[in-house]
Amino acid sequence: MELTGLIIVVIVAMVFNYTNGFHDAANAIATSVSTRALTPRVALAMSAVMNLIGAFLGEGVAKTVGDGLISPPSGTQGLVIVLASLLGAITWNLITWYFGLPSSSSHALFGGMVGAALAASTTVHWHGVLWKIVIPMFVSAAIGFLVGYLLMVAILWTFRRSNPHKVKRGFRVAQTVSAAGMSLGHGLQDAQKTMGIVVLALTVTGYHHGDSIPWWVTVMCALVMSAGTYAGGWRIMRTLGRKIIELDPPSGFAAEATASMILYAAAFLFKAPISTTQTITAAICGVGTTKRLSAVRWGLAGNIVVAWVVTMPAAGIVSAVMYWIVHALVG
Repeated sequence: MELTGLIIVVIVAMVFNYTNGFHDAANAIATSVSTRALTPRVALAMSAVMNLIGAFLGEGVAKTVGDGLISPPSGTQGLVIVLASLLGAITWNLITWYFGLPSSSSHALFGGMVGAALAASTTVHWHGVLWKIVIPMFVSAAIGFLVGYLLMVAILWTFRRSNPHKVKRGFRVAQTVSAAGMSLGHGLQDAQKTMGIVVLALTVTGYHHGDSIPWWVTVMCALVMSAGTYAGGWRIMRTLGRKIIELDPPSGFAAEATASMILYAAAFLFKAPISTTQTITAAICGVGTTKRLSAVRWGLAGNIVVAWVVTMPAAGIVSAVMYWIVHALVG
């Protein structure tokens, strides 16, 4: 019975991983597509490959997700908690994708884990939730905004006497590199989050011990996320690439380079599972303010911020409901 339940949970985890891929594909390529540095399909293919590579570059984020947030009991009860966490996250991903809101798949998963754990009256490591999730959520967005602004100011100052057309052509080429770097960071961050939840399911059923990530989990998560990325998230891509500010190649490069640096620093230095969505959106807003404050569509940005804040509790509520339903069915 537990083995069957484990297989179901792993399949649902891959569904979440796939939705994460197409939901967050826009993070890496929206700016490159909107500035015409890359065509959509070429950008998606490149992003899928770099996501695949990024998934193999570390395990720190996966370990944080797997043992730093909740401690579900062993056996069927633990599996139900993990399953409810995933179902809540998937539901919220689909809702925000439908409305074109670039919310965080990561925080949907974390909110789902906490909501399901609370519904089951099991242990939530609030210190870990605060210091590994909530604080990095706000800090990464603030740093993304500030660094995006400063990097764009540096670019404008450096190329102030250069031919604008030549500068744009050069930055279109540079965007190929920055978009690849952003995709690599997305794979490094987001594929590991699914690895962590799969390892958690394996641990509660006794099929895995320790904090290492089995090779087959890494390969499976990397391949599924890449497939989801290639499927594309066109609704969210339009929001990030066109609706917040009008991007040109230099500003697109600045936003992507900023987000990439923050994703790598969070993963390698702090083992913190930050949101690629929030990081790139904050960087875009920071870049946009170098033109003028009115260049950023603050009304839309405000809606996105609301979606960020609402994501964890909303996904938590959905996961709590899912837990009660699944628990009732399992008996």
